[in-house]
Amino acid sequence: MRRAIFPGSFDPFTIGHYDIAKRGLELFDEIIIGIGRNSVKKETFPIRERLTAIENAFADEDKIKVEIYDCLTVDFAREQNAGFILRGIRCVEDFEYERNMAEANKQLGNIETILLYTRPEYAHISSTLVRDLYSYNKDITAFLPAKAGSATNE
Repeated sequence: MRRAIFPGSFDPFTIGHYDIAKRGLELFDEIIIGIGRNSVKKETFPIRERLTAIENAFADEDKIKVEIYDCLTVDFAREQNAGFILRGIRCVEDFEYERNMAEANKQLGNIETILLYTRPEYAHISSTLVRDLYSYNKDITAFLPAKAGSATNE
């Protein structure tokens, strides 16, 4: 079985993330979306709310699971018996960051990283942008998966 993890803080999980996960299903038998805890970042949306929103978005997809983790991503991949890490990249800066992480994960855990380019229509969307809009009480529903159904898109 070809299993991958798709890690991130997903604060919030955007339509760009959703698209990467759906496209990843063409490559993998199962994808575990791992919501990582990041002690450096201040959370906008509670982690349990993010978990529920992502589960709702993929309610009809039995090949996608959602988990919360609090360890190195490479260790989470090993715990999940995943041989791959799935990541999306929007720009050159993302590529440089992901390349470095991929090399470290390969060295630490012999885990391959698969990068998918974000579709052009989603390339401008980031969780940071969505959080900023939310902080100014703007409607963010256009940036979130339709079926997410959490307080992030009331």
